[in-house]
Amino acid sequence: MSSPETVEFLSFRRTFTLLILLVVLPSAGLSGFGVVAIVNERAAVEKRLETAWGARLAAAQAALTASLAAATPVAEEGGLSLTLNGKRLTDVGFSVNGQVSSPDAKLVATVQGLGPELAQLPERPVFFSVAGPQTVLLAAMRTGAKVVGARLSLPALEALLSESAARVVPAGEPARLALVPVQREAPEGVVARLVSGVSEVREAVSGPRELASFTLPAPLSHFRLVALADGEDPVAAASTRNRALYGVLLGIFYVTLALGVIFTGRTLYREARLSRLKTDFVSLVSHELRTPLTSIRMFIEMLALGRVKGDEMQTVLDLLSRETARLSEMIESVLDWARIESGRKEYKKELTEPHGLVDAAVAAFRAQHMDAAMDFQVEVADRLPRLFVDRAALGGALLNLLQNAFKYTQKDDKKIALRVRQDDGHVVFEVQDNGIGIPRGEQRKIFERFYRVDNLLSRDTEGSGLGLAIAQRIALAHGGRISVESAPHRGSTFRIHLPVPHE
Repeated sequence: MSSPETVEFLSFRRTFTLLILLVVLPSAGLSGFGVVAIVNERAAVEKRLETAWGARLAAAQAALTASLAAATPVAEEGGLSLTLNGKRLTDVGFSVNGQVSSPDAKLVATVQGLGPELAQLPERPVFFSVAGPQTVLLAAMRTGAKVVGARLSLPALEALLSESAARVVPAGEPARLALVPVQREAPEGVVARLVSGVSEVREAVSGPRELASFTLPAPLSHFRLVALADGEDPVAAASTRNRALYGVLLGIFYVTLALGVIFTGRTLYREARLSRLKTDFVSLVSHELRTPLTSIRMFIEMLALGRVKGDEMQTVLDLLSRETARLSEMIESVLDWARIESGRKEYKKELTEPHGLVDAAVAAFRAQHMDAAMDFQVEVADRLPRLFVDRAALGGALLNLLQNAFKYTQKDDKKIALRVRQDDGHVVFEVQDNGIGIPRGEQRKIFERFYRVDNLLSRDTEGSGLGLAIAQRIALAHGGRISVESAPHRGSTFRIHLPVPHE
């Protein structure tokens, strides 16, 4: 048959396992999503920036096209000159009159590849891109039988883009716009592709961060309009900031979850333990009540049957009175605790001399142990201040400490001392014995309700486990406290510290 402790442990384990399943596992899944979000944060930031910059680049491209259309063309001997607001947009010119002439040999080779397309040019500037020995932006127009043109200056165009950027780029996002040739198709062969990939990585690392790009429409489709980060990489900054925020929130979540599980586990364990203590208390009180009731019933039957005569009558009556008092004390202790727990306990406080409290407790203690062999000493300091207390409640607490000292001192030379002194604004009531003592690990628990130190003497000693809990509540209700100093086999010293009222 399973013991109550085993059943209690199994119930606690099942409850705690259910807690883990219902709380920890879903929380772990949620945490996993958080980790995935942190890992993918950089890609998410890049996507957001690319979306935001798409519209801005489209507006910048429209502004660039309008600026080129508004440029003033001037046909020169060696080519074409374009100016806008006094700024020259071309750098190297060329002319085509049967053959291509230009001071730049690469430009000559590039224009020669255009062939008959130049013959169809109108008498106004046309802008187009060419991918030849070099990828360039050109402007050309027909003047009679000759075609004149020029290569557009990328620095001049980027200056126009800077003016556009001032209108489309927010102040909090430092970036610049640039024209970049579209990358050619990857070269054939493993080695060639590897070299091309290394070059791209080197350019990405050494150059500014590319936030977004926009391929220019035909006939300028060999160039891309790109937004480059100016200064700190906003993707890295935003990603780092968000990851740090997610990390802190995730850490707080884990800490809160761990504390919640620990606190809930401790609460469940304490409730299970308290349930066992209550069960033990009911069993103990039932046993303790049965003993005096059995004695009382036996004595009453003896009196009813007339088996007691003469001098025995007084002895039986004394025993009946003692057992009745014992039963009444036990019931009163349980009722007193119930009143304290429910907040219905009322204290009738008045200014009281400490000597009066001590005399009442000592008188009750001596009456209960009149024939006991013990060394009982009472030491009360002179000129103690009066205390604002409930005489009956404090007297009961002192009596409880004295009775515990008597019960848990199983020696032929019982030594119990009650001392009262003043210490730093408090009056201290001290009860000392030479009993079995209390282990250090048990000294906090003894003030819990229904708790009793589990040893041979406590099991053989009457008690409900409520006396010290009631004494502590009484001390706290009077603004004081109760403390214990003890060691196994060296006795115990209990102290009630009560504050001196300001008169």
